[in-house]
Amino acid sequence: MPFSQLGLHPDLIRALKALDFEKPMPIQEAAIPLALEGRDVMGCAQTGSGKTAAFALPILHHLLKEEKPGIRALVLVPTRELAAQVEKSFHECGRFTHLKTAVVIGGVGFSPQVHAAARCQILVATPGRLLDHLRQGSFRLDKVEQLVLDEADRMLDMGFLPDIRSVLSHLPRERQTQLFSATLAPEVERIAAFTLRNPRRVEIAKPTTVAEGISQILYPIEQSRKSALLAALLKTTEIKSALIFTRTKHGADKLAKRLAGEGHSVGVLHGNRSQHQRTTAMEGFRQGKLRLLVATDIAARGIDVRGISHVINFDVPRAPEDYVHRVGRTARAYGVGDAITFMDPHLESGEIRDIERFTGLVFPRAVLPTFAYDAPPPRPADRAPSSHPPQQRDFNRHRRPGPGRGDRRGGHTQGNPPKKEKRAPDAVSYYQKHAPFSQQQKPRGYF
Repeated sequence: MPFSQLGLHPDLIRALKALDFEKPMPIQEAAIPLALEGRDVMGCAQTGSGKTAAFALPILHHLLKEEKPGIRALVLVPTRELAAQVEKSFHECGRFTHLKTAVVIGGVGFSPQVHAAARCQILVATPGRLLDHLRQGSFRLDKVEQLVLDEADRMLDMGFLPDIRSVLSHLPRERQTQLFSATLAPEVERIAAFTLRNPRRVEIAKPTTVAEGISQILYPIEQSRKSALLAALLKTTEIKSALIFTRTKHGADKLAKRLAGEGHSVGVLHGNRSQHQRTTAMEGFRQGKLRLLVATDIAARGIDVRGISHVINFDVPRAPEDYVHRVGRTARAYGVGDAITFMDPHLESGEIRDIERFTGLVFPRAVLPTFAYDAPPPRPADRAPSSHPPQQRDFNRHRRPGPGRGDRRGGHTQGNPPKKEKRAPDAVSYYQKHAPFSQQQKPRGYF
C-alpha cells in the first residue's frame, strides 16, 4: 500500500515524494491508520524500522486540519540525540507546511528555548528540562492535543517516571496519546495504564528480536586484552564505520584516547560531554569524518545514522534489552550490518547467557587467527624509552644558603654540611639527667 492511500494531507504526500518514500514500512502501515482515526496507539517494532515517522505523520496531519495558536503536540524522549532526530523527522515530513518544531533539552541555554517554544506548534523535549521550564512558567501545555512517549522503556530505565507523571499533570485530559518503543517490558505496560485510554496495540515483531539483517558474533577475550583485540580487528577487518559501546564514561574516554593514539579518527559520546561536544561528535560520525564513535548506552537509543557497518560491544551490556537497542544501530531500515561482542569468560558469561535466553539465539564463538591471545597485557614499564637523555637532578637547588652551605662566610661549600662528631656523654651531666629525683640538685626556692 503506498502512502497516497493512507489518507494523509496532500502536503505530507508531497514531502514524502521529495524524500523518495513510496511505500510505508510495516509499523507505519499498521499504526498510521489507527492514529488518523484518533485512537491511542501502543507500538512495538524493531529499532530502525521507522517508528518516528509512524507518529510524526499523523500528528502533522491532525495539526494541518485546523490552525490554532500555541503548543498543540508534545513528544517526550529520553536523550538529547533522540530529540534532535525526532525534530529532524518532523522538519523533513512537514517541509511544505507552516508548522514549526522546537526542541527543549539540557545542556543549552534557557532563553533560546523559551523564544522557540513561543513560536512552535510541536515541542520535542526531554522530561527533566521540560519540567524546569514548567516550574519557571516559561510556557504552558494546556493546549496540547497530541502526546507521544518515544522509547518509553528507556525513560523508565533512566528514572524519568516521576518526571513523566509531573508533566502529565500539566496536560489536558482530553488528548490523543501514542507510545512507541523497541521493547515492551512490564514496566511499559504500567505506564500505558495511566497514560493511554483503550489503546490499540501494534506489534510488528517480538520485543526480543533483533533485525534479520544483523549478523552477530562473539569473541571470548579477557578484559585486559580487549583493547588489543579491537586494534587487531580494525587492522584486519574491513570496517567502514563502527559504533563502539562501553559500560562507563571513563572507559569510553580511555578507549577513545588509545584508538586516537593509534591513528584512528574517533569521537566520544557520553553524558559528561557538553552539548557542543556531543553534537560535533555525532555530526562528524554522520558525515563520515569520524570512522569510529565510542559511546555509552546513551547512544543506544534514537541514533539514526545510515551506513553504520559494525556495532562493537566492547563491554557486554548489563540488561538484555540494552543489547537489542545497541545492535539496532546497524542495519537501519531493514539493511545489513555486523554486531561484534567481546566477552570476558570470567566476568561476563552470565550476561551473555541472559542475552541469548532473551533473544532466543546462541551466538557463534570466534577467534582472530592473527591475534596472540597468550601474550601478556602491556604494562606501563614496557613503554618505549625516551629519546631524550636522562637529566641529573640537583636535590640541593632549592636549599637556602647559610653557614656551612656555601655562603660567603665560609664553611662547607658543596653538598650537605658535615655532621658533628659524636662523643661520649659527660658523667656529671648524665647523672644529673638520669638520677632519681630525690638525689638531683634541687632548684632554688624548692622546699
